[in-house]
Amino acid sequence: MSASLVRRGLELLNDDIKDSSRVKKKKTKKKQTPSSATVMDLVSTKRQGVTKQVKRLQGRLGPRKSKATVKDKRIRSAVEDFRKNQPKSQLSANLKYFLKTTGKAEAFDAKKILRHSRGRQSRNRPDEPVKKSREAQSVFTEEEFQRFQREYFGRTVEEKK
Repeated sequence: MSASLVRRGLELLNDDIKDSSRVKKKKTKKKQTPSSATVMDLVSTKRQGVTKQVKRLQGRLGPRKSKATVKDKRIRSAVEDFRKNQPKSQLSANLKYFLKTTGKAEAFDAKKILRHSRGRQSRNRPDEPVKKSREAQSVFTEEEFQRFQREYFGRTVEEKK
């Protein structure tokens, strides 16, 4: 046998192997659920129950997986559930935080915090300082009042006493 005949035989064999693998891939491909257009051909011509029939036909093909399997379920104990639902204590983390910070707030920051935390209710507000009202000052002087009394009454009222 010549080398060319052997080479030709291997090429034919190689082509056959490729064709058979393509056929296997096509066979292993799962059928998809049919679309509603293709299912409509399978549905009866009656008007009632068409949508129900379409849903039933669409669900008939496609991947079948039993929904009621317990195979992969992990059984948890009641103790694990209880521990999981218990809130963790944040005491140690809070103590670390407060013991770590030893700085003191500045007066400006402290006032700002107090001003912000003061509520809108009247009991939370400090009493406002009472403003002192100034005595009403007259436009006229005392001498002008005495002169007016003399002109109007003829004498001053204080002289009468």
